[in-house]
Amino acid sequence: MKLLKGIGIGLCLIAPAVLVAPKAKADAGNNKTTVTFSGPVEVPGVGQHILPAGTYVFKLMDSLSNRNIVQILNEREDHVYTTILAIPNYRLKSTGKTVMTFRERPAGQPEALKAWFYPGREWGQEFVYDRPTAIQLAKEVDEPVLSTPVALADAPVEALKSAPVEAVAPTGETIDTAEVVEAPPEPAAAPAPVEVAQTLPKTASDLPLIGLAGLLMLGGGFALFGISKLKA
Repeated sequence: MKLLKGIGIGLCLIAPAVLVAPKAKADAGNNKTTVTFSGPVEVPGVGQHILPAGTYVFKLMDSLSNRNIVQILNEREDHVYTTILAIPNYRLKSTGKTVMTFRERPAGQPEALKAWFYPGREWGQEFVYDRPTAIQLAKEVDEPVLSTPVALADAPVEALKSAPVEAVAPTGETIDTAEVVEAPPEPAAAPAPVEVAQTLPKTASDLPLIGLAGLLMLGGGFALFGISKLKA
């Protein structure tokens, strides 16, 4: 029992007023992860935006070239609370446990979900809020927040696949998303090919050539001898 308890604690990420306890069972195909919140959590997306304390299932519903769609369901997976637009975010070092980060808000307000990293993955999901909520969060937490001008509460899920994504600063101005999400490092340049001059191996001795030259010289000597005899 102590061992199981220790493993459970090791898989937990504690944020102010929120306890996230991912269960060990997960599905790498869709990044399915079960988490438990000990307090209410604010989430963006199409559907319910305030999740009360309880257990939820996170799934990667769709993975596109530069964005992902995430679903949050109940533990039985027969009800979808919300569907969220997310942008891939990179971290320098992956971990062996689920990591969820939150934006710490003033007392009395639910923590706002920021990002979700699946165990062993360097890429995670940075969640996108509708613009009014993103502006409010940016001012409260004093950091940029990903946003979209689309009214997510009333938007069809399909609209998330093409919704424009930007970021807002604490001042309310629009900034580049690169100031919020971490780009992957540039791949190391491949070394230039080195040209190596190839020399054919010496496979035979010079003795046959020397012998042939000797025979030719000997033959020439006999020929001269013969000519001199004829002249005599």
